Amino acid sequence: MFDNASRRSFLAAPLALQVISTPSQAAPAIKTKVLGKTGLKVTTVGFGTMITSDASVIERAADMGVTYFDTARGYQSGNCERMVGAALKSRRKQLVLSTKSNKEDKEAALQELETSLKELQTDYVDIWYIHAKSKAEQITEGRLEAQRIAKQKGMIRFSGVSTHAGFEEVIPAAIKSGAIDVILSSYNFTMGATIDPLLADAKKAGLGIVAMKVMAGGFRRVKPGDPNYAKFKQEGVFPAMLRWSMRNPNIDTTIPSITDHDQLDENFACMDKGFSPGDATLLAVQRDFITPLYCRACGKCSGVCPKGLPIPDMMRYVMYAEGYGQFGMAREQFQMLPAEVREVSCKDCSTCAVRCPNHVNVMARMSRAQELLA
Repeated sequence: MFDNASRRSFLAAPLALQVISTPSQAAPAIKTKVLGKTGLKVTTVGFGTMITSDASVIERAADMGVTYFDTARGYQSGNCERMVGAALKSRRKQLVLSTKSNKEDKEAALQELETSLKELQTDYVDIWYIHAKSKAEQITEGRLEAQRIAKQKGMIRFSGVSTHAGFEEVIPAAIKSGAIDVILSSYNFTMGATIDPLLADAKKAGLGIVAMKVMAGGFRRVKPGDPNYAKFKQEGVFPAMLRWSMRNPNIDTTIPSITDHDQLDENFACMDKGFSPGDATLLAVQRDFITPLYCRACGKCSGVCPKGLPIPDMMRYVMYAEGYGQFGMAREQFQMLPAEVREVSCKDCSTCAVRCPNHVNVMARMSRAQELLA
């Protein structure tokens, strides 16, 4: 594990942000980049709609100048696409819109895309992602063919793949395929050293790169309502996380989840500020806090549990519940696991067979997932 000095050095290591600075003004400056070889111009702070329930926040983000909005067919049981479509319909031509499907069968994926277009009230999406892949072999010919057909029919402009875990396999496979235009990957201050070389390779190959999970699980030391919450928010930990991801010249845009107008303002303002030594200090403390809690999606624990628990997936579900405050979504995804997996109790094991290289307390986190979601 890093000591405090090395952590601060790592977090503060400069990366030249290849964006033209705008003079300081009353309203935060808007910065844009071109999304790889697509030619799409996107604001460096986009909008992740996965847990948004207030359409007025989406509408106001577009009015403020945010140009990239991301959703998925599975978000909020399909209701998210419907809300996004209604909120952005009048502005559609000025925006970059993406959605995702995790269907493996070509025909099923294309059918789901048709549903997405209907719900989004648009004839096309700018990017359609093969969703949540963790292994190279999951970028199947059937899914690539579905994307090719969708392009030919004008249903999508560009193809993408998203990855929460296993990026060490997925990113090289996406590059090698020659068919992927955009990569959407988890990227935050806990994982830069392992993924940065892969992102550089993708950028060199002309792929656009979108960063998600930039808030490293969203874990707060105090919760809203706690008397110390205002002080913690003033410290600016979450804007520091966003600025850390934006500092990488290979990141074209970011899609932090935004649920309310305060979060929108906070994230939007990050376009106007660079990553600072003060941010590095905040993140060094936050790293210590989240180390036993936050799965960095390295994939090293996949297939290790003798009882067959899909540890990276379950880590993500409990993060949705505790970090994002989205218990319903977390439980819904947990309940989709096979019955034999849902019935496992980690408390029945005297010791855990899994040893996380990033020092997450796997047994405690799995037990917490079972306690909350089973």
